Amino acid sequence: QVRVVETGGGSVQEGGSLTLSCTFSGFPSSGLTFGDLAMGWFRQAPGKERKVVSCVNWDGGSIYYIDTVKDRFTISRDDAKNTLYLRMNNVKPEDTAAYFCAAFSDVRVCPQGITFSSWGQGTQVTVSS
Repeated sequence: QVRVVETGGGSVQEGGSLTLSCTFSGFPSSGLTFGDLAMGWFRQAPGKERKVVSCVNWDGGSIYYIDTVKDRFTISRDDAKNTLYLRMNNVKPEDTAAYFCAAFSDVRVCPQGITFSSWGQGTQVTVSS
């Protein structure tokens, strides 16, 4: 089973920056690999549902952001390292949440949260004003 580990969270002041990383492992020797899959970041604030933040297709040619993070967050992937990133600039208190990542069979299903991999344990981001 594909395993997912998110890291890079922490406490940051409003207007600051943070980079989250998500490393995947356990792909079977035959079948789909990291480079074949779309990837996405989601977040879950206390008492709320997990919601999509950003998605990227297998070759990085198609990227989706929710409106509230456009021009502030950047999703990227390093297929050689099986790692997905989320660069967060000019963070705001409303960005406070646990951030999760997962793999998806297609970027079009990413916003719906229909995952190919399991979810990781998440990494907490806390933005103070």
